[in-house]
Amino acid sequence: MAKKSLHIVVLLRETCDPRPPVQLTADGFAVSERGLRRIANPADLAALEQALSLAEKDGGEVTAIAIGPKRLDDHLRLALAMGAGRAIRVWNSSFAGGDVSSEARLTGRILEILVPDLILTGSRLLDSGDDPTLALAAARLDLPCLGATIEAKCHERGVEALRKSDRGARQKLTAALPCALLIEADSCTPRYPDQAGLMAALKAPIEVWGIAELGLQVSTLGAAGALLGKGPCAFPRPNPQRTVTPDAKLPAFERILALLSGGIKPRAGKVHTLESEATVERLLEIFASAGLLGSQSS
Repeated sequence: MAKKSLHIVVLLRETCDPRPPVQLTADGFAVSERGLRRIANPADLAALEQALSLAEKDGGEVTAIAIGPKRLDDHLRLALAMGAGRAIRVWNSSFAGGDVSSEARLTGRILEILVPDLILTGSRLLDSGDDPTLALAAARLDLPCLGATIEAKCHERGVEALRKSDRGARQKLTAALPCALLIEADSCTPRYPDQAGLMAALKAPIEVWGIAELGLQVSTLGAAGALLGKGPCAFPRPNPQRTVTPDAKLPAFERILALLSGGIKPRAGKVHTLESEATVERLLEIFASAGLLGSQSS
């Protein structure tokens, strides 16, 4: 019996580079588009590399999926240049403004149409952390989903995944196909496409799916199908460093240095080795000189 060829789907997502400073919109409900640097999510590129390696080793085809506007075609062309055989971008203006529940509904419908053996994506988004969309979509379809995956191997029983576990441990799990895998960003280094692959990707077609191809109702997508309300955003206020007011008798330059250093002036410690009675007398002298004993005399 001939070995079945794997059909692997990789979900590519766009993320914002967290290094440049950003601002909120005037209403405070979103991050302003001005000055944003958009990049492909690094963990998703690691998932793409894992998918390509599986397809090369066990035989199969990789399909890259991106949900978003036309600018995501650049990420899909990168996937084609790296070795993906098919690229699909799914978008309609009614998809905007959704939450993880509506996005999971959309992702699940895509998987129902493509019927892949493996679905891979990154375990975390660079700018916003964990994204449960694929896990929710897999749950809707009764598919196993393995998170924090470092390495995956396919065999006749399904897929064997090495994943991160508690306190740095490693765990091997076996799941039947079809299966979803959430790949760690540091699991591998994505390959660099060669010039021939880049030139071919520029001319390769990218399929565009909308509501008609998905067969879903508009009321279940985007903001209309969201179960979570949209709340205002805010940047956390950094904890201010507490400073002690410098001694007014100090020169101005030393007061400035004291403020910049937190107001605490380092001083050398002294170790006193005396008898117990002499130690008590010395402590009383120190307390008296510091005014801690009030009007009491030693």
